[in-house]
Amino acid sequence: MKHKRLNRDQWGFQYYPYYQMRIDDDCFHGRATLIRMTDGEKNYWHAPLAGKVQVTGEGMCWMSLIPDGREHVITVKYFPIGMHDEERRNYPKPGDVRYQPSIWYVDVCEGIEEDEYGVWVYVDKYLDLVFTPEGDVHVDDRDELDAAHDKGEITDAQYEAAIRECKDIKKELCDDISKTDAWCARIRDLVEKKIAAGHPVTKCREVLEMERKNGIL
Repeated sequence: MKHKRLNRDQWGFQYYPYYQMRIDDDCFHGRATLIRMTDGEKNYWHAPLAGKVQVTGEGMCWMSLIPDGREHVITVKYFPIGMHDEERRNYPKPGDVRYQPSIWYVDVCEGIEEDEYGVWVYVDKYLDLVFTPEGDVHVDDRDELDAAHDKGEITDAQYEAAIRECKDIKKELCDDISKTDAWCARIRDLVEKKIAAGHPVTKCREVLEMERKNGIL
């Protein structure tokens, strides 16, 4: 199973502001991260109902949530504040007009770790759930999970736990996507308030190494 850092450096995001924090509120107990895209090209996926789905680009934010006691990472990819792509003709009324999601991507995982620079890392368990505000719902990478199980890379218990977790996520988050949108918006507001109050940017390995090389640290 792959280890993936929540600053999403595999996407090339390591030079964007990245925040990670603990949230304890009536609506959510767990870890939260936020990446602000200060520049960058627009990239798109496609979904049958939503159509052309933007996933990166200047002004977008990615918020990830790791609930306590669960084995998944919820990532919601937000449009710039107060807007959504005009091509999304069937885009529903958002739960909060400030925070309009483009798409959710939920990774089934097994454990959260911290690397030597303090960046949170999750152990990816292959299976993913993808859904949009318009109602697209898709389970991704089941073939990778099956292949890992067939090769003995994961046990029967791990395999069954991944499938069970995915089913639970689908029921909890996709039975009422508008409710999930409003829930995420409430957490996003808590995250933004922490950042506005001075929560520090978490610097990634590449930035820290560059600063050390230049004598900044």
